[in-house]
Amino acid sequence: MGSVTFADKAAKAEVAAAIRAIESATAAEVVVAVRARSGHYRHTDYLVGFALSFAALLVFLFDTHEFEIDWMPVDTLVAFGLGTLLSAGVAPLRRALTSRKLMRANVATAAHAAFVELKIARTSARSGILVFVSKFERRVEVVPDIGVDPVVLGPAFADAVKALDVALRSRPSFPKFLDALRSLGPVLGKAMPRVEGDVNELPDEPST
Repeated sequence: MGSVTFADKAAKAEVAAAIRAIESATAAEVVVAVRARSGHYRHTDYLVGFALSFAALLVFLFDTHEFEIDWMPVDTLVAFGLGTLLSAGVAPLRRALTSRKLMRANVATAAHAAFVELKIARTSARSGILVFVSKFERRVEVVPDIGVDPVVLGPAFADAVKALDVALRSRPSFPKFLDALRSLGPVLGKAMPRVEGDVNELPDEPST
C-alpha cells in the first residue's frame, strides 16, 4: 500500500493502536489479517503467454523477413514463457487481466478461511470482527461473528466497511485505511458499548 506495508513494524503498531482505540469503546473484538493475495491466478499468466506466443507465430508466418523454420517452435515456446513470466512478475498487468468477480470471490473465501484459522469465533460473546486485507486484489473483506449484526449496526457500519475497501482500490492509502478502521469505533461503541470487566480475547497486532 504505497510506500508502507503492513509488514513494517511501525505500520503494525499503528494498526494495533487503532484496534485498541476501537475496543476501548466497544465490546466487539476487531482483528486485522493481511495476506499477499487470496488466489493463484496462473490461468491469467498462461493467457498472456498464449497471446504473446500467438503474436510471435503470426510474425513468423506473415512478416516479410525470413525466419528459420526449425527454430519457430522453439521461439514460440520462448514467447509463451516470457509472456507467462511477464504476467506473474507484473502485478498491475496480472490484476488488470484477471476477472474482478473471481478476485472478489477468492478474497471472500480466503477471509472466511482466515476467520476460522485465527479462531475469531471463540470469543465468549461471539463478538469478533475480522478485517481481511488482500494486497494483490486490493480488497478488504469484513467478516463479523454471529454476535455482531450488521443490520443493527446500520448504514454507518456499511459506510465504514466500504471506506476500508475503497482505501485499497486504485491508489492504495495506508492512512486512509487507518482512518476507515478507526471509524468503526464510534459505530460499534454505539450499538455494542464496552462494559466493565470486558476482557481482550483476541490479539490487537495484525496477522501478516
